[in-house]
Amino acid sequence: RFGPRQLRAESGMVRRYNGSTGEAPFDSLRMADIGDVNVNLYNLPDSCRLVREAFQKIVATSCVPLTLGGDHTITYPILQAVAQKYGPVGLVHVDAHTDTGDRALGEKIYHGAPFRRCVEEGLLDCARVVQIGLRGSSYDPDPYKYCRDQGFRVVPAEQCWRKSLEPLMVEVREQMGDKPVYISFDIDGLDPAYAPGTGTPEIAGLTPAQALEIIRGCKGLKIVGCDLVEVAPMYDVSGNTALLGANLLFEMLCVLPGVKT
Repeated sequence: RFGPRQLRAESGMVRRYNGSTGEAPFDSLRMADIGDVNVNLYNLPDSCRLVREAFQKIVATSCVPLTLGGDHTITYPILQAVAQKYGPVGLVHVDAHTDTGDRALGEKIYHGAPFRRCVEEGLLDCARVVQIGLRGSSYDPDPYKYCRDQGFRVVPAEQCWRKSLEPLMVEVREQMGDKPVYISFDIDGLDPAYAPGTGTPEIAGLTPAQALEIIRGCKGLKIVGCDLVEVAPMYDVSGNTALLGANLLFEMLCVLPGVKT
């Protein structure tokens, strides 16, 4: 719950221009921090309703939301709002986990299930879903079977070790085409050496440089929304996890349609 606050605080270190790519998002687009979405602290399904209704108003204006999380559950109601406007969307999902679980303690809405709920409601164009960085132990002997059965492209972390991800992103851009795409970036997709401030860390993850390659590789896509989630500042007193997250959000700004150099 303190993730958005810490991301805002660390974003004070993010400047106006991207020195690596030359992009000038603040000169190209009109943008604002419009504050927090109200949630119901005692009722998660009702919180999802509140998030969905808030984002319906945002996307109705053709605004592209960049969301600071927070729990990955929020991506489910956000995608409900986004898909209501654009139809089923492609998804670039960076994460250590698939987040396609079915139930936890009997509940269908939780941070490990948002993308299964999205599939069930037809919010995703499953032929245009890619999940990058997946890894870790599992309760299931084949943890990626559900994803592959839906037609997702699954890129485990092992396939990313010791290499540039630019060739992968060439393929991803081709897969996504010119239709709407949403980016959902769980900070635990990165190795906990770089991002310890998260609730479910997994060893042997992506590097910050690979994270930049993924995001910059989305340049030219029809991006209709982004989020960065699962920053938990209490697990990283240095603030580096949130600083990394704030910079990744800036990189997302830089690849939005209409951003000029």
